[in-house]
Amino acid sequence: MDPSPLTQQARPETFQPLIVQLYETLFREDDEEIELSEGFWQEYFLLRPDRTSLKRILGYLSGDDLLHIQGRTQQLFLKAIECVKRGSSPSDEIALDTLIVFLGAVLSKKYTNPSSDIISVLTGLNNADTVMSDFVASLDIVIRTGRSMQVRQKAVLAALSITAGAYRTGLISYFTHRDLFPSLMKCIQDSESSTEAVAPFFLLGLLANYNKFEMQNPYRLRLDDFVNEATIRKIVLGFGSTCCQLRDKYVAVQDDLPEGWNLGSTLNYISLGLLAPGSRPTTPVPNPEEAKSLFSILPDPEVGIILATYDFVNANKVFCFTLVTLDGPTKGDPSPLASFLSMTSYLFQHAHRSLRASLYTYLSLYILQITVEDQALAKRMCSEDSKMSVRLCRQRQPYLPLVKGDRVAISFILDMMIDGINHNLRRRLDVEFYILCLGVILRIVSFLSRSRLRLAYHWSELWRTLLSFLRFLVTYANDVKSLPRCSQMIDDVVNLIALSLSVGEAFLPDPASYDDLFYKLVETGDILTKFRDAFDLSTHASSHSMEILINVSTHYYTLLEGDKGKAKGKNLSPREVSKVIKQGYDTLSIQTKEGLDHWDRFREVDHRNVLKRLSRIAVEDARSLIEER
Repeated sequence: MDPSPLTQQARPETFQPLIVQLYETLFREDDEEIELSEGFWQEYFLLRPDRTSLKRILGYLSGDDLLHIQGRTQQLFLKAIECVKRGSSPSDEIALDTLIVFLGAVLSKKYTNPSSDIISVLTGLNNADTVMSDFVASLDIVIRTGRSMQVRQKAVLAALSITAGAYRTGLISYFTHRDLFPSLMKCIQDSESSTEAVAPFFLLGLLANYNKFEMQNPYRLRLDDFVNEATIRKIVLGFGSTCCQLRDKYVAVQDDLPEGWNLGSTLNYISLGLLAPGSRPTTPVPNPEEAKSLFSILPDPEVGIILATYDFVNANKVFCFTLVTLDGPTKGDPSPLASFLSMTSYLFQHAHRSLRASLYTYLSLYILQITVEDQALAKRMCSEDSKMSVRLCRQRQPYLPLVKGDRVAISFILDMMIDGINHNLRRRLDVEFYILCLGVILRIVSFLSRSRLRLAYHWSELWRTLLSFLRFLVTYANDVKSLPRCSQMIDDVVNLIALSLSVGEAFLPDPASYDDLFYKLVETGDILTKFRDAFDLSTHASSHSMEILINVSTHYYTLLEGDKGKAKGKNLSPREVSKVIKQGYDTLSIQTKEGLDHWDRFREVDHRNVLKRLSRIAVEDARSLIEER
């Protein structure tokens, strides 16, 4: 009996979507050029994209493979641009999705002649200017006026993809020939969430840093005179929100919420209430090795927006003022400055884990240095108006005293510098990091003394940290002396302590705080002379300051030894030591050298090598961000 025509046929083992078949046809490696009909492209840009499959298929192809099928890759690029320009749903969005993956793959391949080979794959050498200019113009229009924010965001990601992929090739010049700045600002202004603002702001940072030391970068120039306060507020709020998210990834690895805190103080401390009862993470606590591994991959790629933030801070006074003074988006939310300080404190404690983290730490320090150098902003950050609550990192000992309640912003910055000095000590010392931290402290002490502002702060922690740093340097003198810029770091720490001795009465809140500085110095004992000899400070700019410290220590040591004799060899109590210190002022002469409170204003060119490396790191983070999105 013949089988029924209705008998069910066996299903194929795997079902392959039609769009994947089109991908395979498009990127098939064969000698004969395949003629792709108009119907092929119509179907291609109507089917839902399968980004995973497209990425997988492109991943199999080498740079040479793509050059071999450049006729088809050029056709894909042209057709995608046409769809983007038409702006019809859903083909425009499908075209942008395709471009994001396609450009990311093409630009990540290895080529014999990168610039010309990439042009051959995308446009052909004869059509490069026409096609690339058309492509950038199309993205510009969509970013500014696209039919939906989702489409506009994808246009930004496509621009970010080619910018990151072609950062060191001639392709990036097409983005400097056409000014995308107004469109990026419009996209940020229209964003409904901080997440939507990240990509255009990230792209702005990359464009503003491209060859800025070799040419007059048009995006960098636009930052100088941008005064749209509404957009600046939107950027600053988005930056603050992103900082909170970056900080929370560190907290997710190790919850460092102080023990014994009640609900009210906890919510006040962490600002957003992320770890309040009912919302605490239930994931297992990683062991030390797992935590080390997890910390080493942080911060998340969104941290790249610090590059754009730095550029704005360095170029634009309105932006600086807004960053320092703007409140949180709603009552009870942390201000952008509080969020930035919180995230940076976590960066500081983990800066040593990777070059990437270290470089972003420098960038954060540049921002802090620029803001404390501005006398008006420094005054604001010392005033009652700047009082805030900041969750500072407590993931590694030693811990600073836990102060409940709001404090002025400058107190948190000092805490961060102390933590940075304490938690990055190692034989192969990061000298640049320490110079920056000491520089920020110097600027704060200098401002306080000149303004005669008495700041209530646990100053004893600062003195202890600086003098402990001297002990560390003595212990590892042979390792430290071979490091670049070691001499400047040595001079900075010695001059800073000497400056504090000479002007402490002008900014310390009470006589006891001033006495404590002398007490700590006397406690240091013979470390000071060992330090002078280990680093041969007779040839240093800080030689006079070093002698001041040694003379003060010797002066009080002599007085204390005399009092010990009167007390028949008994050890003196802290109260008795303090009494001797006060009495010793009458016979003490501190002849400090003029200019100890001098500092040079931040100059970007002095940090050009770091900033160039940072731009390359940010490019890699842009690629990771695109993968996430």
